[in-house]
Amino acid sequence: MSFLQKSCITMVHFYGLLTLQREPVPLKSISVSVSIYEFVADVSATLNYENEEKVPLEAVFLFPMDEDSAVYSFEALVDGKKIVAELQDKMKARTNYEKAISRGHQAFLLEEDSSSRDVFSCNVGNLQPGSKAAVTLKYVQELPLETDGALRFVLPAVLNPRYQFSGSSKDSCLNVKTPIIPVEDLPYTLSMVATIDSKHGIEKVQSNCPLSPTEYLGEDKTSAQVSLAAGHKFDRDVELLIYYSEVHTPSVVLEMGMPKMKPGRLMRDPSAMVSFYPNIPEDQPSNTCGEFVFLMDRSGSMQSPMSSQDTSQLRIQAAKETLTLLLKSLPMGCYFNIYGFGSSYEAYFPKSVKYTQQTMEEALGRVKLMQADLGGTEILAPLQNIYRGPSIPGHPLQLFVFTDGEVTDTFSVIKEVRINRQKHRCFSFGIGEGASTSLIKGIARASGGTSEFITGKDRMQSKALRTLKRSLQPVVEDVSLSWHLPSGLSAKMLSPEQTVIFRGQRLIIYAQLTGRMPAAETTGKVCLKYTFQGKTFEDKVTFPVQPKPDVNFTIHRLAAKSLLQTKDMGLRDTPASDKKDALNLSFESGIISSFTAFIAINKELNKPVQGPLAHRDIPRPMLLRASAPLKMRRQSGGLGKLKACSYGYDKPWMSLEKLPCLLEKTHSSTHRTNLETYHAGFGENHLVQLIYHQNANGSWDLNEDLAKVLGVSLEEITAAHPAELVDSSGWATILAVIWLHGNGKDLKCEWELLERKAMAWMRVHAGSTMPLVVKAAITFLKSSVDPAIFAF
Repeated sequence: MSFLQKSCITMVHFYGLLTLQREPVPLKSISVSVSIYEFVADVSATLNYENEEKVPLEAVFLFPMDEDSAVYSFEALVDGKKIVAELQDKMKARTNYEKAISRGHQAFLLEEDSSSRDVFSCNVGNLQPGSKAAVTLKYVQELPLETDGALRFVLPAVLNPRYQFSGSSKDSCLNVKTPIIPVEDLPYTLSMVATIDSKHGIEKVQSNCPLSPTEYLGEDKTSAQVSLAAGHKFDRDVELLIYYSEVHTPSVVLEMGMPKMKPGRLMRDPSAMVSFYPNIPEDQPSNTCGEFVFLMDRSGSMQSPMSSQDTSQLRIQAAKETLTLLLKSLPMGCYFNIYGFGSSYEAYFPKSVKYTQQTMEEALGRVKLMQADLGGTEILAPLQNIYRGPSIPGHPLQLFVFTDGEVTDTFSVIKEVRINRQKHRCFSFGIGEGASTSLIKGIARASGGTSEFITGKDRMQSKALRTLKRSLQPVVEDVSLSWHLPSGLSAKMLSPEQTVIFRGQRLIIYAQLTGRMPAAETTGKVCLKYTFQGKTFEDKVTFPVQPKPDVNFTIHRLAAKSLLQTKDMGLRDTPASDKKDALNLSFESGIISSFTAFIAINKELNKPVQGPLAHRDIPRPMLLRASAPLKMRRQSGGLGKLKACSYGYDKPWMSLEKLPCLLEKTHSSTHRTNLETYHAGFGENHLVQLIYHQNANGSWDLNEDLAKVLGVSLEEITAAHPAELVDSSGWATILAVIWLHGNGKDLKCEWELLERKAMAWMRVHAGSTMPLVVKAAITFLKSSVDPAIFAF
């Protein structure tokens, strides 16, 4: 049995509970301190342990982490003594940990999971009776920029069970089966304080969790502090949305290195973090180009709500509406296909088909019947099938992947996408709390696409349509970066070459400045050039060439992390040459990787353990609304046999295998009612209904379905029809567009593309009579919509 398998079997979770045998759990609380400066967060998380038993313990804490996090420090404070960890080769660290425990020493081990970059395990070994230990890990990460200009910080709190597909790594803690209880019964505590600094000024801070009022630390509002309100339950990730007064200004942060290190080392010379926000003009989407393949998760957990709110829409319902919008928004002349995946996968068509009225209607018919009924989350097989398909000349492949990301061996999936990166772009969407950031970000990064996470009140529909719009934009070409520096100084790029830029996307580039730094104050300049539709654009930023010290070497470590993400593909899938580079980079920068681990040993403690250490198998808290067991490996006889058992809230300790029975009761009594009451979807949602009845060419037919949405009778519409100006389809289409603008303004980003298609159809169909038809339609509907939207 391997060390990691042993750790998994004896795994102790961090949630402050009693075990099945009613022993107290050694981990009592988690306290987090976040320091945010501009686009970067520096996080310190402390886990407070106490052994209240009469025997020494070993505890294993499994926790989620954003995959962009660069973990650079790990230390323990044991009964007042500070022990700083050392970064070692992972196998060596595991061996040293076992040796230390066997010799009676106290030992602490921190490592990244072997199969996924966003899960970590922390071993606390030989915690003596009555002893206290505070284990602190520190990491830095870039903060992504949302569409509305908010910077998004997430403290991951939800770690969902992840599906084990055939051939997945056995050397992972993610395949452990632990007892579970409802999150409502968990008495663990979490505290968090965040300090935010920006020279541009802080407008507001929002969160999906209750916060203390924002406290500004100066009159100019360049510094602020917020705290997480007491009583937080681990039923959602903690998310902060930070709005600065200005986020689109290019900037350069220059950080001092470690001059005493050997020449050529990453940490020796100053490093620069360059931020650009290219002002790419908006253009009308291409009319015909593209093969669009939509890969939709249909595993059991897609039957759960989008968020923990009782009225939240079910994921599968949001998925159906999203696919409907996507199908209606595709350009005429393109090609498309839809795949559903779970333990198996289904394709709507044997190969991608041309987008016509017939193929669109066939696909819509299947979307209406789509259910979360395909079991687990095996995404690798459908991806391989898509990539095996022949390319369509003149129609580059654009792949849209929607999943809750509960996959164990993410590196194998990312590797498959990377192998095929020359033939496509992948746009990925993580659905719900706990979606794997390693999977979602990794497959997008590997193919030059973008990633989105859909949590809380986010709408899958909005984010998917914004991404489709982005994918339809003409390509930005000839991207280049040039540096203008004082004599004797040069820039060495650390970031991978940037070949794709999307409109509305922030671009972050890391570089190292080598040579002699100028003695006097002077400036440098960075220029970003690119070509768009034959025109050349240039963005410039000037900066002082005086690097500033940072004791945590934040910029250097973020640069190292960006390099590691291109080299480190896990223990099994990293080529030998890249593994050597990843190891050297990890040791040099001091940040953890798949091949390294932090280990701290307290040799002052020398109490040989009589027999094995006591382990605590702690129940995993889980959102009862997530049908996780449906995503686990099917046993012979299928899930049907499991439904016969009888468990409920009177059984607080239950294994994952028994959860479906409880979930069936909670779904039938609670969420079926919520679905019927709040989300009738294809039945009563007039916006969805209107969009559903649009034709592939952008037009609408004049019929009872349209009349129902407009709230008038078909006879009234027909009577008002100016037949001498336009035919019935033209009349219906103009009425539909006016209704959209008058009744769906808040969701314009979701119907903007299909409305453009309708407009284009009308200009050809109605011609010079269009202004008169629009005037008649506005009068008939008694609408206040401005006729200027039709841009005659």
